[in-house]
Amino acid sequence: MEVSEARLRRDIESNAEFGAVQVEAGNARTVLSGTAADRAAREYFVERCRDAGMAVSVDAVGNVVGRWVPEGADPDADAVAAGSHLDSVPEGGIFDGPLGVYAALEAVRAMQAADLDLARPIEVVNLTEEEGQRFGGGLVGSAVAAGDMTVEEAHDLSDDGQTLHEALDDIGFLGEGTVDASEWDSWLELHIEQGTRLEDAGMAAGIVTSITGLSRCAIEVSGEANHAGTTPMGTRTDALAAASEFVLDVEDAANEVVAVDSSSAVGTVGKVGVGPNAPNVIPGRVDLSLDVRDVDPDAIETIVDRARASLARIEDERDVEASFERPWHRDPVPMSDRVRDAFCAASEDAGVAVTAMHSGAAHDTMNIAQVTDAGLLFAPSRDGISHNPAEWTDWEDCAAATRVLAGAIAELASD
Repeated sequence: MEVSEARLRRDIESNAEFGAVQVEAGNARTVLSGTAADRAAREYFVERCRDAGMAVSVDAVGNVVGRWVPEGADPDADAVAAGSHLDSVPEGGIFDGPLGVYAALEAVRAMQAADLDLARPIEVVNLTEEEGQRFGGGLVGSAVAAGDMTVEEAHDLSDDGQTLHEALDDIGFLGEGTVDASEWDSWLELHIEQGTRLEDAGMAAGIVTSITGLSRCAIEVSGEANHAGTTPMGTRTDALAAASEFVLDVEDAANEVVAVDSSSAVGTVGKVGVGPNAPNVIPGRVDLSLDVRDVDPDAIETIVDRARASLARIEDERDVEASFERPWHRDPVPMSDRVRDAFCAASEDAGVAVTAMHSGAAHDTMNIAQVTDAGLLFAPSRDGISHNPAEWTDWEDCAAATRVLAGAIAELASD
């Protein structure tokens, strides 16, 4: 099979024009679900699929599927599906998501040109609202496809008074029915790494062994707001000072887990809200987020338990009140051995150097792996930068990873 680097580049660069944002350096795009930029990106994808002789369908949450039934294949056989997402974060890069969508399409074009003897249909998929910038917390299209969320629940997600149902209707991508990922023979996603492990190792692609587990926690620390000039230091109940101890305790806990139990564990306090947030008022309340991730579920629990213990100590020592909630948790998700083996065989056939690695970020594959054999493949990210105009993956690396993807799809579709 001959993957066309030039054609793949042309598709990604063309997609980058939708929602393009002028920046001093790099390439930026803002493609939020249900916007004009989203419509343009989707329409271009539909055109490219039809150009490749694929039938296109759109489901009730806007998931777009291009379907190719090779000559001689059983049209009723479970399809091999591949893809990713076309939406972005504000001023995001041009590779996060689109590489996976257009690499899957390029894989189909390469298979068509090679006239392979395939037994299964192949579907190329753009999943709705992966980034979660408008509706819900992300991975919406794949959650519906995997049965984790109903169509009605997805439709009711809202942003600034507009529901997802209304937004999809406005841009002409409110379809019918539901993509059912459990009916796929397998699922493959190519994505940029968003880290430096491949770049540091000089590898062209990474075969993901598992996707990190994730716990999201919400913390509130309540003290007493008072005048900054007239309240003696010894009588203060400063919620921000107390919360600062919590932040450092989380960092210590994560570092200790990394040193003793699991080198891939991370813990992050990334969002802080201070009230009343005035320069001459002692903070009376602080709201914090806690994000804990690892491929080892025990490591996640250790850091979360240490965070709870920290709050209990701080309440006692600083006379504040604290609450701790854990509204969202997902266990680590292993990738299918069958798909990983297909990636390995394809990399050998293509002469592409690969390594095994875990994913520290959530992807649509995380949902789909619950209902069918799923695999995730990474391409290198320069300096590990992502969600940023400086995000970059060399075109030759895009093509090399696409060759691995194409070979794996072909092998799975030959069964």
